[in-house]
Amino acid sequence: SLNLRRVRRIYNKVCYQASRLKLMTWEEAVNYCRENHRDLVSITDLHQQRWVEARVKNASTDHVWLGLRYTCLMDLWFWLNDNLVTYENWAHSDGECDRCYYAAAMNKSGKWVKKADTEKFNFICALK
Repeated sequence: SLNLRRVRRIYNKVCYQASRLKLMTWEEAVNYCRENHRDLVSITDLHQQRWVEARVKNASTDHVWLGLRYTCLMDLWFWLNDNLVTYENWAHSDGECDRCYYAAAMNKSGKWVKKADTEKFNFICALK
């Protein structure tokens, strides 16, 4: 859309686009990114964390979806791009889950928080 503000950045040969005006559930955001770009953003190190933090500060929502999902079956968090969760920035003990259907979002402080995947937030897509 014409009023969609786009922020693009190339990092480790991956380009990202932050959507500030689109509000979607986690699954809607995944589908949007996969249909139009590549996937929701994954954070594997401090440099990516800092870049995403800067985008989140300008979001229109208090949280921004990440490509990180919890699975009850295996009782673990996983990145959609199949990267291992080796870098973490959880708010307190928020990475612990007591029920299913959680996804991770980043808050304005840059901390990761678990959220019900039915909530609607801005999101960041990996473009290629």
